[in-house]
Amino acid sequence: MLIHSASQLIILAGGPQRGQRLGQLGIITDGAILIQDGKIIAVGQSEQLLADYPQEPQLDAGDCVVMPGFVDPHTHLIWAGDRAVEFEMRLEGKTYLEILAAGGGILSTVNATRQASLETLLVETRPRMLAMLEHGTTTAEAKTGYGLNTDSELRMLEALIMLDEQSPLQLAITFLGAHAIAPEYKDNPQGYTDLLCEEMLPAVRNWWPGDRQLPFVDVFCETGAFDLNQSRQILSRAAELGFPLKIHADEFDNLGGAALAAELGAVSADHLVATSEADIKTLAESDTVAVGLPGTPFGLAEENYTPAKTILEAGGLLALATDLNPGTSWCENMQFAIALACRYMGLTPAQAIAAATINAAAAIDLADQIGSLEPGKQGDLLILKTPSYQHLGYRFGTNLVKTVVKRGEVVFQSQS
Repeated sequence: MLIHSASQLIILAGGPQRGQRLGQLGIITDGAILIQDGKIIAVGQSEQLLADYPQEPQLDAGDCVVMPGFVDPHTHLIWAGDRAVEFEMRLEGKTYLEILAAGGGILSTVNATRQASLETLLVETRPRMLAMLEHGTTTAEAKTGYGLNTDSELRMLEALIMLDEQSPLQLAITFLGAHAIAPEYKDNPQGYTDLLCEEMLPAVRNWWPGDRQLPFVDVFCETGAFDLNQSRQILSRAAELGFPLKIHADEFDNLGGAALAAELGAVSADHLVATSEADIKTLAESDTVAVGLPGTPFGLAEENYTPAKTILEAGGLLALATDLNPGTSWCENMQFAIALACRYMGLTPAQAIAAATINAAAAIDLADQIGSLEPGKQGDLLILKTPSYQHLGYRFGTNLVKTVVKRGEVVFQSQS
């Protein structure tokens, strides 16, 4: 199709945007884009492309922004049950330990997910995927991590593969068996670390379909989860088996996970709320993407957010994600993540858009395929119900997406 007459066509050409370069949108006024066989063929002025391709089916985007589809590079998409009761307990003043003693916390989701059948996982996850797509996310990373034993984690991986194949929302899959210490090993964290390295990671490697790119392997490097040495052990073993790496780091305490990610060549280091300036500098000198998750401190009513300006001043690569999960950030909406990043991370709308598209694509190692509107890339784009990109971030609590196109096909059309 030939989409034409966009008030602003946002290209974001030239690859991931590092440091102070973040926010170079590459806007074409009265822009047009041609997609054939799921790939972008040409971008430019509407008058020129309409003249060059007069026989193409046309879609008029008059008075609307056309931009790349959002890429959400950090989600815990798949789980069973919910933790609404726990949210109310927090508001009543209950502490984390009190909630945990009452059966809440991550282990309540682990229990529900372990008991869920494959079909239950599919049924509960599909509505979240649809909500993401309707709010403009065309590609998302999706983690396991609520099974914490081999059988449950493999069932989650199987469900994610099926969901990826059945839905227009493209998934980049991550194995997060190291999300928390399994309840059976609550007094023996090193025992569970060894189980991950000796049994679970090899099991995933042997089970994984040979025609698919290997999943990422992630670890939650944090006080109360996996310490720095255990995180190094898990990620080093994963690298030996050929897995690409990610890490949750410094959400609450600066344990050195960000520097570890840079050392091991991880694709991304995520959260980074408590990261020291020295570790930020180390991260910025690498190709590891720093992923801010503003929905999480917002969901927890905390004051501290990822220090975006410090990361950019150091020359780092910064991306945004929702951290969609049942405990702290049940949010399928990247538009809201952008609004939070503008208010609490100090990003401009242009910077936040780049962080939610081309840099987010780099955080799942897909920047050569998605995240910008350049010839040769996938035809993944949004038409927004606004004439200016500046409405992203400025407006919140409503959906600005009019049309979602994935691989050149319209997969969502707003009725308003």
